[in-house]
Amino acid sequence: MTELENVKPAQVLLVEDNEDDVELTMEALKDSKVRTYVHVVYDGMAAMKFLRRQEEYADKPRPDLILLDLNLPLMDGREVLQEIRNDPDLTDLPVVVLTTSQSEEDICRSYKLHANCYIAKPVDFTKFSEIIKQIEGFWLQLVKLPRKER
Repeated sequence: MTELENVKPAQVLLVEDNEDDVELTMEALKDSKVRTYVHVVYDGMAAMKFLRRQEEYADKPRPDLILLDLNLPLMDGREVLQEIRNDPDLTDLPVVVLTTSQSEEDICRSYKLHANCYIAKPVDFTKFSEIIKQIEGFWLQLVKLPRKER
């Protein structure tokens, strides 16, 4: 067994309603240097159920990193971010806003809600893939994340 096989995979929660962006993210992480398990939810309500381990998500692990789109059905990403930051059990989770919006209002609001960073998705697959790899390199390799019970 290799050293990589002994390490628990990093748990990433991808909150994204666009299936193409989900596929691009998964493709970009496929050759990851870090063992990564990506959980995908397609709306803000499902994201909060996942994070609180409710209903069908009761047995899901606590994510190490959240990749959050802002424009989501049922509960948008801004509301999800606010809920996360207001919940003492979730407030320490790193949240990367990964969205198509380049609106200054969205950027400022996300940081006021304590997003860890804000990244505008490029349209080009190669650039998108590079951004995902940089996120993975920074958040899952370089940064020391809190490891709470999963």
